[in-house]
Amino acid sequence: MLFTDNRNELRNVFRQAWRKRMDNAAMEPLEALVAQVVQEHPEYHSLLEGPEENLERDYLPEMGETNPFLHMAMHLAIREQLAAQRPPGIVAAYQAMLEALPDAHRVEHEMMECLAESLWQAQRTGQLPDERAYLECLRQRGQH
Repeated sequence: MLFTDNRNELRNVFRQAWRKRMDNAAMEPLEALVAQVVQEHPEYHSLLEGPEENLERDYLPEMGETNPFLHMAMHLAIREQLAAQRPPGIVAAYQAMLEALPDAHRVEHEMMECLAESLWQAQRTGQLPDERAYLECLRQRGQH
């Protein structure tokens, strides 16, 4: 369901999961997880409830814009990393961050900074993400 190269199909996953949550419809486990992430972001509800054209919009970081779909997907990626305990050590890093900042949503936002840096570096170098550097970034953020 989340494995597609089509941007609008991926964005529609968020829209459909949210619609099911609003309609109290039965959901697959992944849809429930997506809907939970959307629930935690009320600033994006009108985007998902609005016209389908909302799915086609470009978000330009150079214009100071945050891509809401990328933001929510990063939450999902972090939760998947924690559930899979991959990379090894991520759960311990998360727990340490949670002790320093006892708000799971805010901890995920801190983790997103490290994940984004790791993915950017991997893309820039054409290599797999450096798990050690990622975990070190998480550890450093957990000390703040």
